[in-house]
Amino acid sequence: MDALVPDDLWAVIEPLLPFEPEKPKGGRPRASDRAALAGIILVLRTGMQWKHLPRSEVGCSGKTSWRRLGTWQAAGVWAALHRAMLEQLQDADALNWSRAALDSASLPAKKGGCATGPNPTDRGKPGTKRHLVVDANGTPLGLTLTGANCNDSRMLAATLDAVPGVRTGRRGRPRCRPDKLHADKGYDYRRCRRECRARSITPRIARRGIESCQHLGRHRWIVERTLAWLARFRRLTIRYERRVDLHLAFTTLACVLICRAQIDRFCP
Repeated sequence: MDALVPDDLWAVIEPLLPFEPEKPKGGRPRASDRAALAGIILVLRTGMQWKHLPRSEVGCSGKTSWRRLGTWQAAGVWAALHRAMLEQLQDADALNWSRAALDSASLPAKKGGCATGPNPTDRGKPGTKRHLVVDANGTPLGLTLTGANCNDSRMLAATLDAVPGVRTGRRGRPRCRPDKLHADKGYDYRRCRRECRARSITPRIARRGIESCQHLGRHRWIVERTLAWLARFRRLTIRYERRVDLHLAFTTLACVLICRAQIDRFCP
């Protein structure tokens, strides 16, 4: 369990968990939150079914971990944990706000549900699209989910607004806006540039018919790498959750684990 939930990660998440009152009538002891988190991370990494979660190794059943995943999502734990990780990076001066990159990736949605739609790149099969904005180092800042048929440009503003406010250690409001935003030709609309400028962000969006499509661009490739990092979590290669809140919880937790890897990279 310590390998899945190391002490430094547990020290960050434990204060964020909702208080669970004791049962006045007794009953079966409640499974520990750390064991439930270990089960969630194991399912996220391996893609195994909840019923196959090894209770003897993790310390709780798959059903318990599944319930905690949804309960903590409703309580805002995963979003708060993502913000806490970003603040750790900010305190170490490892968040690069000078520029950001935005892009999306689609994945099959086997069971349908909210935030799914016909995927035009997969013969119209149901799919979900994740929209991601990252800083200049590839650290995930903001995330939104839509159906696979949603035009990328429609989610530019919502994805930028999904970046949580990160305290900078100086006076003033928490920071949530990069200086510049790089995006590909899918965002080449006047509306997208207006939405960036309305948020005091300088748009650096590739223009159709002007910029070559043979390469990702000097700064845009960084978001492609982070999307590939997300795809390493086998539970995220295909959307198995019919409930969009559970899929969002898994994806946010994957962003948290990427942020932790960035902490190890930039804060030795």
